Amino acid sequence: MVLKKIKSKLDGFLKYANYWVFIFAGILMVIGTMGKLLGFWNISSDWFWFLAALGLIVEGTISYLKQKRFDQKYKIIEREK
Repeated sequence: MVLKKIKSKLDGFLKYANYWVFIFAGILMVIGTMGKLLGFWNISSDWFWFLAALGLIVEGTISYLKQKRFDQKYKIIEREK
């Protein structure tokens, strides 16, 4: 019983943690780009693309997990023609 509650809380946390990582990567990209455009610092564009890739990885992971949950919940039946 206690383990089910812990697992439920952990699943809920991980569901939202994925979104926060994606949002955080986006915020870092915006701040870094604006700082470079305004001349506050000179950052290599490689760091921008690194953060963009991390954001895409997180977004892809979120989409994959949602699709996996959907497929487990609803069985898709295909008709033969």
